[in-house]
Amino acid sequence: MTVSFNGTGLIVSDLARSLAFYRRLGLDIPAAADTEPHVEVVLPGGLRLLFDTEDTVRSFDPGWAPATSGRGRIGLAFACDSPAEVDVVHDDLVAAGYGSHLAPWDAFWGQRYASVVDPDGNTVDLYAPLSAAIPANS
Repeated sequence: MTVSFNGTGLIVSDLARSLAFYRRLGLDIPAAADTEPHVEVVLPGGLRLLFDTEDTVRSFDPGWAPATSGRGRIGLAFACDSPAEVDVVHDDLVAAGYGSHLAPWDAFWGQRYASVVDPDGNTVDLYAPLSAAIPANS
């Protein structure tokens, strides 16, 4: 048997609102998906990002309840093409009404780095190498 990791699932309280956030980050999600109970987005490389509404999860797990502590329990990371793009994407999301967790800064590990909060409280990190010597996807 071969098991391989091929997806990350997010349980969302408002699917349309969450999908709007991830569209702003560049994910190609059809508008018709806003009314579906389950949405899958295939990312470059074949990894899937899965979205389920709370009601969908409760349909097969009636005792499910969202975490009650502060921020979400999952963090996602999006590579940007340049340090300047980290600032632009962060500022665009904040201007659109999403929360900033960490304003853009030059991290000691060699990346321009910022963190925003999606509609369900999950942190979404934005990063780019400060020099051409460090690839964005490392």
